[in-house]
Amino acid sequence: MAEIIETTVYSLEELSEEAKEKARAWYLQGAFDHDWYWAVYEDFERICEILGVDLATVPVRLHGGGTRRKPCIWFSGFASQGDGACFEGDYSYAKRSDSLIRAYAPKDTELHRIADALAAIQWPNFFQLRARISHRGRYYHEYSMEIGVQRDSLGYQDMTATAEDDLSEALRDLARWLYGKLEDESDYLSSDAVVDEAIIANGYSFTEQGERFG
Repeated sequence: MAEIIETTVYSLEELSEEAKEKARAWYLQGAFDHDWYWAVYEDFERICEILGVDLATVPVRLHGGGTRRKPCIWFSGFASQGDGACFEGDYSYAKRSDSLIRAYAPKDTELHRIADALAAIQWPNFFQLRARISHRGRYYHEYSMEIGVQRDSLGYQDMTATAEDDLSEALRDLARWLYGKLEDESDYLSSDAVVDEAIIANGYSFTEQGERFG
């Protein structure tokens, strides 16, 4: 015989602090199932364009049957040893990159430093250095990038003694910068204020103990 069971449900604001924590934990279980990092990737693509990094792309199939090109940017995070970010592509000197990056990100001193480092490495090499950046292995961090540096000199001049190491380190610093921004975005999206706003906006309801109702 069917029974009718009545349950009192609550909005997030009506829950105790302990119940709110349980409600937030429920929300976070599925909060990162989508491409939450898209804004960071979009920003990084523009930064790479300014600094002279031409990101490689791969085709990705769309639900409608078509394809789109996805930049080769990878990361893993954020609590395990070996976590990090990396990218694939080709680097060459971009004119005025030091001033353009300051115009694009006026408060980001780390990006300014990276742009200055790239320019300083290129200067004694007559801006002829190029690098091919590829990913190797199954981990995603700055040292999983294989970076091959060469100098495109018509006179077959060698690159300066430390150019290869210095250029590789500057590009790895760019990957470290990316990872930091991804971590910041993850922390922001999982903060209590943002989670509470999303729960309230979606009109979710809970039991008195903070368990999702329905």
